[in-house]
Amino acid sequence: MGVIKVLTGNYSASEGAALCRPDLIAAYPITPQSSVVEYLAGKVHNGVLDSNLVQVESEHSAMSVVEGAAYAGGRVFTATSAQGLALMYEPYFRMATLRLPMVMAIATREMTSPETIWSGQQDAMSVRDAGWIQMFCDDNQEITDMVIQAYKIAEDEGVLIPVNVCYDGFYSSHLTTGVDLPLQEEVDAFLPPVHFNHATLDPDHPISLDPMTPGNLLMKYRRSHLEAMKRVPEVVDRIDKEFGDKFGRYYGGMISEYRIEDAEIVIITVGGMTGAGMDAVDAARENGIKAGLVKLRFTRPFPAARVAKALEGKKAFAVIDRSVCFGWSCGPMYMETKASLADAADQYCHFSAIGGLGGADISTDMIYSTIQKLEDNKETKTELETQWYITE
Repeated sequence: MGVIKVLTGNYSASEGAALCRPDLIAAYPITPQSSVVEYLAGKVHNGVLDSNLVQVESEHSAMSVVEGAAYAGGRVFTATSAQGLALMYEPYFRMATLRLPMVMAIATREMTSPETIWSGQQDAMSVRDAGWIQMFCDDNQEITDMVIQAYKIAEDEGVLIPVNVCYDGFYSSHLTTGVDLPLQEEVDAFLPPVHFNHATLDPDHPISLDPMTPGNLLMKYRRSHLEAMKRVPEVVDRIDKEFGDKFGRYYGGMISEYRIEDAEIVIITVGGMTGAGMDAVDAARENGIKAGLVKLRFTRPFPAARVAKALEGKKAFAVIDRSVCFGWSCGPMYMETKASLADAADQYCHFSAIGGLGGADISTDMIYSTIQKLEDNKETKTELETQWYITE
């Protein structure tokens, strides 16, 4: 056991990042992420954290600064939300496609417009095909632990891809829980010093990075990137076990499962709604409904094989999204879950559920209504209309 502290989700991300000894942090505030970099800035100012802190004029600059430091072989960190993520999109995409490992926290937020600053997952979901690894956390302990694990995943020589550690704005970022912080020497033993050198800038050995690239070479870059993504699930499982063996907390790898062994119907959650989902499953069980839950811990790469295995032999499922897929009348993770099942989707009753946009609550009762809808239709093997959690 390390040191128990009562922390917000943002402070949990900061503590996790500090324990990983970043060489450089670039900081620009945006609600609801601001206190992540503010807390780290305080640590640097007070001499608690030996790191270079660069205060920049925008999120675009923040990502550009950490990109340069990563080029030089440094371990780097930043955080953002919503419009900040949109503003940094150009260097954000480059960070991934140049295979520069780093960790960035995203306190997820609904995208404007209509104008809103409240919780939602639209920001992270909108960039899920920019080449980053994406994980979602549902409590503050997981946020700290996943920042630490994320560096080890990103810097693995078979991966070398940056990682987003995502968690719900306000619901996680600003609410407090007890967090068991690992000791510095424990993290040092778990996470080796940064060692990647595939694109390191060295004045004594100058090279050209990111030159104009012909199509055939770019094809090789993209293929290599996708091949590395295919290796991520195995790396995640290995690091999850290593972390659990050392710190006593195992997370299940790409997904986690709750009461699905004998379940007939399954709800699939992402992020902070998971606790309410488990409560709804428990209530359904008390009423004789064989319900279970799968939490998507990673959305990139999408854990298709694990999801398909978890749903094998079930009768019905629904995916609850805190975002929308504008190309389909459903949520994005519902669309991807259906894709993971391919032609087998017609063996289930299934539908998309959408709620929690713009800070709206996803309650246990709402999720229970989804479970009841699945129970009532589990024998039909049809796709039902999208359920919207809208209250008057």
